[in-house]
Amino acid sequence: MKSRRATQILRSFLLASVCTVAGGAIAADTPTNKMDAEVLKHFTTIVQFDTSDPPGNEKPAADYLVSVMKAEGIEVKTFAVKGQEHRPNVVARLKGTGKKKPILLMGHTDTVNIDPKKWKHGPFSAHREGGHIYGRGTVDDKDNVVAALMTMLDLKRRKVPLDRDVIFLAEAGEEGATQFGIEFMVNQHLPEIEAEYCLAEGGNVSREGGKIKFASVQTLEKIPRAIALKATGIAGHGSIPLQSNSIARLSAAVAKVADWQAPIKLNETTAAYFERLATLSGPEAAARYRAILKPDSPAGQAAFKYFLEHEPRHASVLHTSLSPNMFSGGYRVNVIPSEATATVDTRVVPDEDPEWLLNEVRKVVNDPAVEVGWAPRNIRPAGTSRLNNEAFQVIEATFKKHYQTVVLPTMSTGATDMAYLRAKGIQCYGVGVAIDEEDGPLGYGIHSDQERIVESELYRFVKFHIEAVESLARAK
Repeated sequence: MKSRRATQILRSFLLASVCTVAGGAIAADTPTNKMDAEVLKHFTTIVQFDTSDPPGNEKPAADYLVSVMKAEGIEVKTFAVKGQEHRPNVVARLKGTGKKKPILLMGHTDTVNIDPKKWKHGPFSAHREGGHIYGRGTVDDKDNVVAALMTMLDLKRRKVPLDRDVIFLAEAGEEGATQFGIEFMVNQHLPEIEAEYCLAEGGNVSREGGKIKFASVQTLEKIPRAIALKATGIAGHGSIPLQSNSIARLSAAVAKVADWQAPIKLNETTAAYFERLATLSGPEAAARYRAILKPDSPAGQAAFKYFLEHEPRHASVLHTSLSPNMFSGGYRVNVIPSEATATVDTRVVPDEDPEWLLNEVRKVVNDPAVEVGWAPRNIRPAGTSRLNNEAFQVIEATFKKHYQTVVLPTMSTGATDMAYLRAKGIQCYGVGVAIDEEDGPLGYGIHSDQERIVESELYRFVKFHIEAVESLARAK
């Protein structure tokens, strides 16, 4: 029987839906089948919850997910840090025979915060217009949350026999507060989510001009760290310039760091990425993508130089990157400060030795007046997921079936919570909906002020997700 809380949530949703349609605020085609209609219902409801982080309040979305799954008889629990009960993590499980280890389906219910003045449509309106659904979290990451939810519901309703347990985790705190979400679950409740494979965010299908180009599956990610540069000198009057000026010394050090390039390091994922990308590209681009597979060759060096200028994302996946992003020093115009600091955003490739890197930066700076060390940062652990196993093969085949396209394994330059799971030996793969390449530059992308999703692509992604999970978990 549904709890009173669950009934209230569902009644509120139905009332809001009726009012919205009656008021004409949403104008879009009605979904053409029962599953798409249910996807739309759950997705718009969850997008309409303000789960911005900060401040962080995932409970309304979590309560809704719990109510939906309990109504279907699915085993579901919540876990929260003591004193942070408004930030729960939802864990549900469909039990299999145990012949194979579980598969984990993960999405985060929190979103980055918003500036409401910059939104044309309400950031939590789930406004439907022109084939899109608008709202914070539509592509980061409530699409994955709903795809995982629908997978659980569909497998349960069809009574699909399973050799693997299928576990659902709707986590809190991904957007900068992992101590309430994935870190808490991994450190305190790992048996609840431990699995052989995991599907989560981090990949997508790329569209251009409405046509599918390729699908990307994230199999590893760079490790975020921060390097601090601290210059010291003699304080004095600004009317008498000093060679020990800390601002000047720090500026020179920052320029050296920005100009330095860490060595190129290919791995299984990045090599496969460029090999496959070459098959999709025109002759000139394909030649560069093949050349970078031999980075020490003249053609490889020329390709890397081209990437630095024209394709910086491709340059970043090839080596550890250093980007000076914060600079602090001085407090008035006529005072030479005795101290100035800069912070360098550092994204380390998984097999790089961090201490070697720090020592190299010290050599590059080469100034005894500038101290080089690590700055405080939430450091995610290193880990990788293989391409030669059942999970990747099934994901690749299912993408090809639903999208008729090539699959590119990718290394993310950013960070996801899969890093904490990979460190525990779970093979994780980032997947996602089809996104228009034009949306980012137009301000409609992830973390943008008009974040949106292509409605039809949401439905297609859910079907892909269900089939991929069933292929991996169904009893043979």
